[in-house]
Amino acid sequence: MKLKYKTILVLLMTVLGACTKDFEEINTNPNSPETTNTEFLMSEVVLSTAYAYQENAVDRRPASAARYLTLVRNTGYDLLDWGPVDWNDIYSRLSVNKTFLETAQKRSENQYVAISKIMKAFNFGYLTDLYGDVPYSQALKSKESNIIYPEYDQQQSIYPDLLRELREANDLLKGANPEINAKGDVLFKGKALQWRKFANTLRLRMLLRISKVYGPAFTEMQAIINDKSSFPIFESSADNAEMVYLGTTAGYSWPAGPLAMIDFDYQKTKVSKELVDRLTQRNDPRLAIWVEPVKSTAGSTVDQNKYVGVPNAIDAPSAYNGGEDHVSVFSNSFFRKNGGASNPALKASLMTYTEMCFILAEAMQKGKLSMPGETAESMYYKGIKESMSSYGAVAPAGYFDQTLVKYDGSLEQLITQKWMAMLFKGAEGWFDQRRTGLPAFVTGPLAAGRGIPKRYIYPDSESAKNKVNYQKAVSVFGADNQYTLMWYLK
Repeated sequence: MKLKYKTILVLLMTVLGACTKDFEEINTNPNSPETTNTEFLMSEVVLSTAYAYQENAVDRRPASAARYLTLVRNTGYDLLDWGPVDWNDIYSRLSVNKTFLETAQKRSENQYVAISKIMKAFNFGYLTDLYGDVPYSQALKSKESNIIYPEYDQQQSIYPDLLRELREANDLLKGANPEINAKGDVLFKGKALQWRKFANTLRLRMLLRISKVYGPAFTEMQAIINDKSSFPIFESSADNAEMVYLGTTAGYSWPAGPLAMIDFDYQKTKVSKELVDRLTQRNDPRLAIWVEPVKSTAGSTVDQNKYVGVPNAIDAPSAYNGGEDHVSVFSNSFFRKNGGASNPALKASLMTYTEMCFILAEAMQKGKLSMPGETAESMYYKGIKESMSSYGAVAPAGYFDQTLVKYDGSLEQLITQKWMAMLFKGAEGWFDQRRTGLPAFVTGPLAAGRGIPKRYIYPDSESAKNKVNYQKAVSVFGADNQYTLMWYLK
């Protein structure tokens, strides 16, 4: 894809029309303009990243892998029969971000250099989380180095470098002089401290993710916690890295809203049994907010309850429990909105305070992290309460005294609550499940392969056009299938 920046109109059309589906090959670098408005490039990178990440959370493979939903028509994602997945979209964003970085460097605008580093870490981090080893050090260099077919870097080299980028971004933003243009900053309205909090909280996410194989992970997490003046982190949901959808056009609307509705058809997308059952078992107030009750219990063939989820990967899912009137869909009154005034709670989320609470709770529960005035138990409860509060839910009397909810120090309990809280919040539900094996899903009798996939398969174009480097990468990484474990999962 060739991106041009000759006029504001063209760029706005790019934002509105950008493909936010899965990612295609990267073999070329978009043209870099001679002069570009730095703040405008920042807006493009942040908007496109947030919108794409959110759409993947609602309507793509991550939502199916996390077993939040069940597809009763066009069931390929639900059956986990994915095949190769393109990646051009994410590399296109990274290419714009590279132009953003180079422009900021030429103008000695360190505040924007810092933001570009954060967005690089987020996008490349997501890419390697999806695939494993990917083109990194040679990527996006077709113009200056004439590298059309980049080599792949191993994940164990990519992750430490991204962590370095985040540390450097935090340092560059200390003082933030000159200031960040508030009008161009669609995420934090020019507040440098908020960008620093995002960078350091993102580091916590990434460090926990690789902690099984990265020796310094918990030491680096503890260093962040020990010095919040040097390494500020999220302190409440007011710090969340997310933006409200304007809800005025399809491109600026929640993916499942009527203006966008990318592929999120309420006739084919039902709530999974995995989600409904866990919410029901805990008398969770989020159930009534997220899920529609069945239209009728009369005629239900399997489940007579008010809320009924559909099992994943079963034969004839559209006929489950007697059919359409007897199974639940996601709430029309909540999710089938465009965002903006129709539902301000529908946001494009990159990271939230709720997630951070569960990250710290897990690290403390493992005995690897300490935090003044907090325990694993207190952070676990904070995570639940923050999630509920963000949806306007109120825990009923006795909720936290229930056996399944009252803190018991088990990883299963903690990750299950985190998984529920991360509904449609990026790919985090899937990433945690493949990392911990929790929640333990019933993937379904018709599911392909060996349970929940561990990664995306490389694009077909890589084996066709970048064959030498692709084969070299696979010889080191392992078989190019959905179940080969990437570095930090081994």
